[in-house]
Amino acid sequence: MILEPLGSVVLGLALAWVALHSLPDRLPSRRAVLTTGALGALFGAFLMHSVLGPGHVVATLIGAALIGSVTLSLLVRPRSRHLSRSAAA
Repeated sequence: MILEPLGSVVLGLALAWVALHSLPDRLPSRRAVLTTGALGALFGAFLMHSVLGPGHVVATLIGAALIGSVTLSLLVRPRSRHLSRSAAA
């Protein structure tokens, strides 16, 4: 029972860490990204557990990772126009 929430939080933090290192200039503060990743994955685990029921730990963790990554993608800001103009010149 504790494996799903704990595993989903770890997955969410890992996804947030990858996002922070991949797109550091396009994300808000580190604290906001880590919190969003963990809570998004925890919500994903809750949702998947509610849909599938107990006994589907792997599917629940996969769903938690998917929903956590979608939640993190909502934080990504567009590139600034200043950078795109200077790159085009």
